[in-house]
Amino acid sequence: MTAPAEFRTERMLLRPPRLDDAEAIFEGYARDPEVLRYLVFPPHTGPDSVRGFLREREAGWQRGDDLSWVLTRGEECLGMIGLRLRGFKAEIGYVLARAYWGQGLMPEAARAVVDWALAQPEIFRVWAYCDADNVASRRVLEKVGMTCEGLLHRFVIHPNISPEPRDCWCYAATK
Repeated sequence: MTAPAEFRTERMLLRPPRLDDAEAIFEGYARDPEVLRYLVFPPHTGPDSVRGFLREREAGWQRGDDLSWVLTRGEECLGMIGLRLRGFKAEIGYVLARAYWGQGLMPEAARAVVDWALAQPEIFRVWAYCDADNVASRRVLEKVGMTCEGLLHRFVIHPNISPEPRDCWCYAATK
């Protein structure tokens, strides 16, 4: 399976991240504790730490199993969405700069990625999890047609909230 390098939605271009995105990503959201509240890593300390993260994204593209796209509009870097391929399953994850919350941008991006993944003959399940308290993320997943499958108790550590594992909702779309 070869993933598309780009997705064009009504309002955005999704493209692979580049090292020269580091400054915009850092300034836009990677240092914002509120944006990163429900993610599995602490805020970045500077553009260099973002570059390390972007090198990992590049390696995922080279392996073909951990794909990421930056959400862009013109020169603006709005956020990022990832797709981790594991056999017949694909997991999505995403982040959006606070300035763009509440505009329907993440459901728009996620729909493009989820629809593409489910159109692949070898993918039967696209799934995601979100912190039990993350109502906005639940809405994104519901808007792209994913179904809540249940609560995963003590599933993941969100270090920006607690050092202990937290409950998460599991969502999936299948064919």
